[in-house]
Amino acid sequence: MAVRIRLSRFGRKKMPFYRIVVQNANAPRDGKFLDMVGTYDPMQNPIVLNIKQDKVQEWIDKGAQPTTTVKSLLARNAAAPAVVAE
Repeated sequence: MAVRIRLSRFGRKKMPFYRIVVQNANAPRDGKFLDMVGTYDPMQNPIVLNIKQDKVQEWIDKGAQPTTTVKSLLARNAAAPAVVAE
């Protein structure tokens, strides 16, 4: 079973809010997930990004692959922890 760390969309029309979740690669975007490892709110200024680094590292060690968007969010969180809320 291939496992991905990806975004799951919530919020209303034109006001997105995302959960960073661990899902089976075949599951629908907003479907059943294995674990929630963070949140991402791009509508705030500055953006609000909450990531549980220990859970993310645990899933990556187990073989989960982050999507390109989640990779960039993880890099952003590691680069500027003062700007991004944990």
